[in-house]
Amino acid sequence: MTSTTRARLPRPLRRLLVLLFWLLVWQLAAMAVDLELLLPAPLAVLERLFALAGTLTFWQSILGSMGRILLGFGAALLLGTLTALGTSRFPLLYDLISPVMSIARTAPVASFIILALVWLPTGTLSIFIACTMVLPIVWQNVSQGIREIDRSLLEMAKVYKLPPLRVLTAITLPSVLPYFLAAAAAGMGYAWKSGIAAEVLSTPKLALGTLLYESKIYLLIPDLFALTAVIILLSAGIEWLMVRLIGRLSRRYLRGGGKP
Repeated sequence: MTSTTRARLPRPLRRLLVLLFWLLVWQLAAMAVDLELLLPAPLAVLERLFALAGTLTFWQSILGSMGRILLGFGAALLLGTLTALGTSRFPLLYDLISPVMSIARTAPVASFIILALVWLPTGTLSIFIACTMVLPIVWQNVSQGIREIDRSLLEMAKVYKLPPLRVLTAITLPSVLPYFLAAAAAGMGYAWKSGIAAEVLSTPKLALGTLLYESKIYLLIPDLFALTAVIILLSAGIEWLMVRLIGRLSRRYLRGGGKP
């Protein structure tokens, strides 16, 4: 009975019910604590969110953080792809690059941020950190995609003397694209988390991370919750748009037989 009822509920309605459930849990927990300094109620957070949305600084901070983090993310996509092409072609380069990528993938984000604070200005730190955290993901995925290329197709291309550009568009890209898309989808979340963390520690002008830091310093806990919700929604929304845009372009590319 329960499974039948669940199956009949549309997915948007199920998601709404789940959201309402957790909002109720949140409200009950806030009532039990009864101290806004520790856990504000959902309505208090919503009121602060609307109040923040009425300020110019809030929107400038959103644009500032988005610009820096997306710039770092885009740089990671480009550099990771180029590095994967280089390490796949030259084994010695792979031996040199692989330990660096392993360190970047496993080292704590805070360590990179603190070290980078010594070298970089606060305005560029989140760009560097977002790029550094996403770069190993892109490199690993694209390298895997290159390894999965059908070697028999490459041999056939040599036999028929296909031009390098045709080999790239008809054989290499269709094999690598799924891995690249997976790296882009996974990397966006890392870029946002690491980029905002860098902003919290470096406090650049007009940044969501700076607003988070100030809300913590001045014990504006409803603001802290509201800003965290904004960051989560922005991250999820941009990732959703990006994955669908790249996916649509890649499907169009593949349907066109490897023609851009």
